[in-house]
Amino acid sequence: MTTSTRNATVERDAEVVREYVPFDDRRAIHGVTFDGALVWFARNDEVVAFDPESGQVVRRVPVPAADAGTAFDGERIYQLAKGDILVVDPADGRVLRRFRAPGEGRPSGLAWADGYLFVGDESRIHKIDAETGELIKTLTSDRCVTGVSCVDGALWHGASYDGKPSELRRLAADGTVEEKLRVPVAGISGVEGTRDGGFWCGGERGSLRLVRRKRPV
Repeated sequence: MTTSTRNATVERDAEVVREYVPFDDRRAIHGVTFDGALVWFARNDEVVAFDPESGQVVRRVPVPAADAGTAFDGERIYQLAKGDILVVDPADGRVLRRFRAPGEGRPSGLAWADGYLFVGDESRIHKIDAETGELIKTLTSDRCVTGVSCVDGALWHGASYDGKPSELRRLAADGTVEEKLRVPVAGISGVEGTRDGGFWCGGERGSLRLVRRKRPV
C-alpha cells in the first residue's frame, strides 16, 4: 500500500475474484447495480437480472436505449437512456417516470442513495434529488467517470478508457479522492459496491466481474 503525502490518498491494489460472461453475444454492459441478491445490468435495449450464485440470467426487462448507468432504490430501477433518467418497474419494464439527466447529455454512471441520484457526466458527478431532478451539487474528477456507486455512505466511481490504468475511487464530500483501488482490467463500464467490501463491475466484451481489495500475501 502507498499513500500520497500531498492529498492523503490511499492507494491499494484490487483483484478480480469472480468473472462471468452472461451472454454469448458479448454485447457491452452499460450500467450495473445490485439489490443484495441479484446483479442488474443494462445492455442497449434491456435491463438484465443475473444471479451470481447460480451463474444464470433470471430476468430480462425491456428498456429501450438503456445505454448508460443503472441504479436501484429497493423498489424501482433508475436507468439512463439517451440522456434521460427513466424510473422503471422491474417487474414488467413499465416506465413510471422520465426526466432529463443533468449535464451535457452524455451521462456515464448512476447511483441512488437516501433519496438522491448521483449522475456521472464525463469527468463530473452531479448529485440530484431523485424525485424532482433538482441539482444539489457537482463534483469534478480528473478522470472520466465510468460508473458510480454509493455504499455505506461512501461515494465511489470507476475510471478507465482514457489511456490510464483502471481504478475504483472513493471520494470525500468535496470530491477529494480519498482512496484509489487499482483494478487489473482493461475497462470498467459500470460499478456497484456491496456491503461486504466488493464491487460488481461491467467490463469489456460483455464481462461482469466481482472485484475486491487485494489481500496482503
